[in-house]
This record gives sequence, C-alpha cells and structure tokens, in this order.
Amino acid sequence: MSPIVKICGLSTEETLAAAVEAGAGLVGFVFYPPSPRAVTADRAARLVQGVPKTVAKVGLFVDPDDALLDRVLTAAGLDVIQLHGKEAPGRVAQIRERFRRPVMKAIKVGTAEDVAVAERYLDAADRLLFDAQPPRRPDALPGGNGEPFDWSLLADRSWAVPWMLSGGLTIENIADAVRITRAPALDVSSGVETSPGIKDVHLIRDFIATARALG
Repeated sequence: MSPIVKICGLSTEETLAAAVEAGAGLVGFVFYPPSPRAVTADRAARLVQGVPKTVAKVGLFVDPDDALLDRVLTAAGLDVIQLHGKEAPGRVAQIRERFRRPVMKAIKVGTAEDVAVAERYLDAADRLLFDAQPPRRPDALPGGNGEPFDWSLLADRSWAVPWMLSGGLTIENIADAVRITRAPALDVSSGVETSPGIKDVHLIRDFIATARALG
C-alpha cells in the first residue's frame, strides 16, 4: 500500500486545490506566526471551505495556549491538532480531552534517544510525527527547515499509534525514505516549495504521484 501524503503549510486556494485534487489524505495549515507559511484563523476558515470531508484538515501549533486553539478551531473547524513544540505528554492529553480532536505530536529526531521519547506520548497522542531536530541556527523553525534525519533510526520500528515521517522529504528521496523506514504516511512542506512558504502546484502533484507509485 502506498503511503498517505500530508501537504503542510498551505496558504493559497490554488495550492490547496492542487493537493486535494492530486489525492492528499491530509492538508495542513500553520498557526505559528514566525513561520513564512503561517495563516490566521480567518484565512484558514476561508481556505478550508473547499476541502472535502474525505481529506483531514490539520492545524499545526507550537506550544499553543487554550485561547489560540479555541479561536482557530472555532473559526476553521479543523479535524486534527498537530503539536510541534515542547508540549509534555500531560499537556498533549489535556488538549485532546478539552478540544475533542485527535492530536498528532511531533517527535524531533537526531539520535536514538530522541526516538525513544515517542514512548512517552503513546497514551496522550493519537498519532506521532517524526521530524528532524531543528538546525542550530538563530532563524531555524521548529519544523519545515527542509533537513532530513538519519532514517535508519526508525528502521524496523513500530508504535501502537499511527505515525508519519517528515523532515526534508522531496520527490527525489521519498522512495529511499519509505524503503528504509516503511513509513505509512509522509508529511511534506518545504519539499514542494520554490522558496520558503511558496508552494508550487506542480511539485505538489508530482510529490503525491511519486508517493502513490510506491505502493
């Protein structure tokens, strides 16, 4: 079976439509103002109007407070909350219970010890996402930096909840990424951009087509 694809960091009607029409299983919207991909709650509300119910709408947040989550979820009616900050398992569980949405927790990987952290979230999160540790530079974002990690750290691993692979994925490397990790789902953002925050409809279509051909 080919991996499910999530296109993250969408911000225009054109690129969102391309993702949906090409067969993305999930579409993501970033609610973290420092990111070049960030959108407001009102902007997301307008964008999601054309998303069919068969495609999950994901909101990416970084250490959000309840007020932000309430504002965005009320406006945009998202299906999944993605937490990409330093949220502890207790906070993840609290968000899931309060907002009654499935929660996906990002695990930032650089070493085998980082992978082991995932075990702490199995009772709190509905899905895991393995991403690269942010590079050590002042302008680095919590995610979407376009850098992969050592995929062999996930080889022959499985978890009791669904999981996704992220971090520097491109059309050129996803075949190797899936072969090594056996990832059931892929999350891409910078890999389908021409510059930070600028998605390309052709890259989106080609990425999804390449992923679907892996099945």
